[in-house]
Amino acid sequence: MVDMKAKPFYLSEEDCKWVEDTIADMTVDEKIGQLFFNMGASREEDYLKMTVRDYHIGGIRYNPGTADEIYEQNRILQENSKIPLIIACNTENGGDGACTDGTTIGSQTKIAATGNTEYAYQLGYMSNREAAAVGCNLSFAPVSDILYNWENPVIGLRTYGNDPGRVAEMTEAYMEGAHANPGFCCAAKHFPGDGLDFRDQHVANSVNSMSCKEWDETYGKVYQNLIDNGLEAIMAGHIMQPDYARHFNPGLTDDEMMPATLSPELIQGLLRGKLGFNGMVLTDASHMVGLTCRMKRSDVLPAAIAAGVDMFLFFNEMEEDFASMKQGYLDGRITEERLSDALHRILALKAHMGLHRKGKTELMPPKEKVHEIVGCEAHKEMQKEISDKAITLVKYKDKHVLPVTPQRYRRIMIVYVKGLSAPGIGAFFAAKKSPAEVLKEKLCAQGFDAFLYESPIEQMQKKMEAGEKPDINMYFAGKTPIKEFRENQDLIITLVDIPGGFQPVARPAFGMTKGGGEIPWYVFELPVVVVGVQHPFVLADIPQARTYINTYDSKDATLDALVAKLMAGEEAFTGTDPVDSFCGLFDTRI
Repeated sequence: MVDMKAKPFYLSEEDCKWVEDTIADMTVDEKIGQLFFNMGASREEDYLKMTVRDYHIGGIRYNPGTADEIYEQNRILQENSKIPLIIACNTENGGDGACTDGTTIGSQTKIAATGNTEYAYQLGYMSNREAAAVGCNLSFAPVSDILYNWENPVIGLRTYGNDPGRVAEMTEAYMEGAHANPGFCCAAKHFPGDGLDFRDQHVANSVNSMSCKEWDETYGKVYQNLIDNGLEAIMAGHIMQPDYARHFNPGLTDDEMMPATLSPELIQGLLRGKLGFNGMVLTDASHMVGLTCRMKRSDVLPAAIAAGVDMFLFFNEMEEDFASMKQGYLDGRITEERLSDALHRILALKAHMGLHRKGKTELMPPKEKVHEIVGCEAHKEMQKEISDKAITLVKYKDKHVLPVTPQRYRRIMIVYVKGLSAPGIGAFFAAKKSPAEVLKEKLCAQGFDAFLYESPIEQMQKKMEAGEKPDINMYFAGKTPIKEFRENQDLIITLVDIPGGFQPVARPAFGMTKGGGEIPWYVFELPVVVVGVQHPFVLADIPQARTYINTYDSKDATLDALVAKLMAGEEAFTGTDPVDSFCGLFDTRI
């Protein structure tokens, strides 16, 4: 039985009555519908009305759109839903996780690099102030993972680092900031904890391999702190935790080992039992291989609810998935007690948000406030302030390199190195100019003669596109004399841009491995500054770097701050490394 008067719901008698009366008035289909978070496939009004009318969904997450588009979508949904909706956003880094014109405040790793918990609070407050302005009421944040394995490709910049104490402190501060927006709630992720495995559950299995004792002192510490301080929801990840699963079920075989989303041992035993979590549990997105590889989809849906999860993310095909979930209830895999428990938590969360006290046309904030809040100057100034405090001079062996001024290094060659990646959806939202092009413009504006390196591979590609035969000798031989190479530039900036997530590996891609400029073989020939503008673990692949900087993103304000710090010198860098950018390797430090 759910205690709706206790943490984190704190419902009154009147609130509890609304929950009970609403459940009593629901049909079986309406009850099944409440278990689903839909990922909106369209913002067409007919589609939106259909989802709430025919499938009775409990919540929605949506694809990117402008503030005006998201506001209108959410208005239509709330005005046409019989029961008010939970509307979620991914505000891990800022209000841009709620709408495309929202403000990027900074990644969690960037916040951690400032060493200031107040910025974690502001991230939670400002991100979700913008989200609330367009009608959202739940953030799929904070990310509560701990980055122990630098080869983990999905967590990357999404964590507050590798220290459980700092992660606990900053996730709590984020939550407090989010809660400063009335009725706004948080769903921490990804229980039982990511950051240990080198694999990504989007494309493979993922395992949290800690012992129970180790887990208690790390991930358990983070989750217990959030729960004790009023966390309303937790997102279960498609991550196994074998030691704790066997702690609660000693006879569990390897073949029976399930990710948390399908594990009663982890949801009911560890999360509900040991940690005492009374709030709502939801799955991570259900198209990930870490979930789909365990059983048929028609079995996955009811199995997740039976394991103790309350809400399921997302439909694959609405009619088919709805039927599978309903069949799981009708044949007893989802018991009456388990369904009732899930419904009480879902509706208790909605009551905790205060949704039940508002009329259908009152569920959205005033439309005229949207553009006063989304992308406002105060939030942009916070982004600039965080960039100034976060940029980290990780490695500085040659103390004479900084400052970088036009008087010392007029000619700067910028070498742009990208990550190993296949074409993904991110390409549709990519900036028109690369960070290297933007940095070149900023340096030139300061009086430098900055230019972009063109690799032999790029030169050969251009020849092929023009119908000419490429000169293969450029790759295997025909190298420029070192003397000439040194005379052509005064300093080199190697800008490494590796996005994290949705690929098995987050590492740089070097097109030219035999003397090309992408790999800085020339660190003793010329002054070289290596800059990581996303993934902070560049030193594993460029250990010879003598000067290495992490900026944590390539936003305009961040590159402005980078240029200013390069020109000011070593003392201007105040950020601290929250993740071991040396990757635990001895040679990255020499």
